[in-house]
Order: sequence, then C-alpha cells, then structure tokens
Amino acid sequence: MAETISMPKMGFDMAEGTLVRWMKKVGETVNKGEVLAEIETDKATVEVESPASGLVRKLLVDEGAVVPVSNPIAIVGTADEKIEEPVVQKAESNKMKDSKPAGVALPDLPPAPDPLADSHLSASPLARRLAQEKRVDISKVKGSGPGGRIVRRDIETALAGQELPVDGRPAAAQSSPVHTGMRSSDQTLPMSKLRAAISRRMAEAKTTIPHFYVTHEYKIGALMDLRAQFNKIVPENEKLSVNDFIIKAVALTLRQFPNLNASLDGNAVLQHGQVNVGVAVSVLAGLLTIVCRDADQKPLRQISAEVKAMAARAREGKVKAEEIEGSTFSISNLGMYDVENFTAIINPPEAAILAVSSAREVPIVEDGAVKPGWRLKATISVDHRLSDGVEAAKFMQALAMFLEEPLRLVI
Repeated sequence: MAETISMPKMGFDMAEGTLVRWMKKVGETVNKGEVLAEIETDKATVEVESPASGLVRKLLVDEGAVVPVSNPIAIVGTADEKIEEPVVQKAESNKMKDSKPAGVALPDLPPAPDPLADSHLSASPLARRLAQEKRVDISKVKGSGPGGRIVRRDIETALAGQELPVDGRPAAAQSSPVHTGMRSSDQTLPMSKLRAAISRRMAEAKTTIPHFYVTHEYKIGALMDLRAQFNKIVPENEKLSVNDFIIKAVALTLRQFPNLNASLDGNAVLQHGQVNVGVAVSVLAGLLTIVCRDADQKPLRQISAEVKAMAARAREGKVKAEEIEGSTFSISNLGMYDVENFTAIINPPEAAILAVSSAREVPIVEDGAVKPGWRLKATISVDHRLSDGVEAAKFMQALAMFLEEPLRLVI
C-alpha cells in the first residue's frame, strides 16, 4: 500500500521547513530508513528518512519550496498500484524571496557569489548557504567530505586561513592584525535563520517562564582521576570528556526528580517516562541542542560516542530529525572556555536546564590544612511553575552523589 510522507515537525515551535534537495527521483527505489530528502529548518539542515520501502511514485513539492509541517511531500509505493495525490496547502517557493529584512539598510557590498549557480559542485546545503552568507567563492574551495563533497568545515577552513576572497577584498587586507588607528564604519547585517530562531525562542522563554536559580559546587577530584585512568587505555577518539560524566550523572539523578524531567501540558504537568538529555552545541550561526536519548540507561562510552557523532553532524549541518528534538532536560556546558559560573535560559517546554562551568584546581581547606583540589560549579535554572527551590536544591545535592563518587556511573 502506498505511503504518503509528510514534512516532519522538529521541535515544538516548528511551523514549516524548506525542502532543499531530493535525494531520490521518481521511479527510483528507496529503502526504509534511507535518506529521501534534505530539509532546512530555522535550526539546521536535516536529513529526512523514508518510513517505508518501495518506489518513489510522486514528489509533491519542488526543491526550494517552503512546506508547512505535516503537509505531504512524497508518495512511496509499488510500481503497479493506483495512487491518489493528496490535497495540500500550496507550498511557497522561496527561491525568489527577497532576503533583505524590511526596514533594514544593508551595507553596500559587492554581489555575493551564488553557490547555487555552481550546480556541478558537490556541496552540502549548509556549506552552500554559509558560502553565500560569508561571501566565499565556493568554486575555489576544496572539499573534504565523502567523494570530495564540500562541507561546512571546508568553508570555515577557507575563512580561517583567509585563502579565499571574502566581501570582495583581498585576503591579506582582511586578516591583518595591525591596528591602523582608523575608525571602522558601522555595518548592519541581517540575522541568520538560526540566530533569529534563537532570538525569538529565548526572548519568549525569558519573558514568559518564571526562572529561579540554584548553584552548587562539586568536589570532582575522584571524577578527574577516574577519567584520566580511563583515557590512558582507550584510543584518542574514545576518550571521555567531563561532560560525558555530567550527562550520565544528570540522567540518573532525574530518575529521582520527575518534576524536573517534565513539561507543562496546559494546566497539567507532563512527567516524561524517558530521560532524554539535550546538550547545547556551538555551531557557526549560534547554538543547536542535540539529544542523547535514554541517557539514564546507556553506559558512559555509548553516551560519549553518540554525543561526539551528533555534535559533528550538527556542525556539518547533517543532523537527523530525532537528534535535535525530544529532549526532556538540557545541559549547557561552557567549561572549555574558563568560565567560573553562569546561568542558562530554559529551553521550552522543558522544566529546567543545567549550566556547567569549568573544572578548576583550586586551593581548598580540609582538616585545617590548605591543599589543591578539583572543584566545579553548576547552576540549575528551573521553571517556578513546575518546581520550587527546595526540590531544585535537593536535585543538586543528589547530583553530587554521582559526580563526587563517579564509580556509581560505571556500575
């Protein structure tokens, strides 16, 4: 029986997506789980997998069309069965849409190279978009992806090395660290789709969710020792990060605090059965949250491998739908940036988010003597509609049991 495939909803606030590219043509065979199309949301370029096996009988929208969530985009079936094309909302083509924001005066720059014009080049949709945004001539970029495909990191490498002309100026003129004393001119730049989405969601979260915060300092000397011992005996690509331990510890602690692994459902509280930990990942245009599902049930090595793989795909703009949706609690870790303490904004509709700062070796006092010790501060932001200060404080205390006695995370 023919199956109609619809534009997926990725995130509670997603209303539409842009169909960037079809990976299969009409008449070609597609297997269940095989990538059928690439779509672009406000957050990322996502691969859409076919939920059924068969022949691609009909592609219902064109490449470049903006399609509302749940609208049919394709039909997969057998070669001889009769199919009926569903009636759908008209998909809006964005190929000719003016990208200049209304009322915004853009800087007077030379025309940007159009990466779409280089149709003979093999490049990911994200790489093409970044090339256009950063005014890089994509035809001069060497691809490092499969089959020489140009991916996001290739555009970033070109920009970092200033090997290619950007903004119409010679590379040497852009990369000079010498201060000439001349005043720079103002520039008004349009927001990227991801930055605009972050702006919209965070403004809504901060103004509509009553946040409160609880900070705790953890003794992580035993965790640092255990991590060092483990990392001595495994290959480089399998080494554990401090964040891997934190993900596992948070997931196990959430089992005891269902109000913090929850979301509002109208006037009711929906306590989630799964513990799906979202991890904020820095990407070129902002932040993207990837999701480690059932983190309370997975060993540390599996958590580490999954998060590394998803983070790499996020930075290349090649995430899957299930990798960026469905989190029930989030972690924002700025430990790698020498941060003493910070607070994070809740990622709606979740009840809380944990802001993790840097692990520091500091002087501490024990038994009247000063000696070095490892400490880490973390701050939980909680929606006061779902929980209260005492519960949040108890959560942070319970988290200490796992972070300060890390063998509990491996048995």
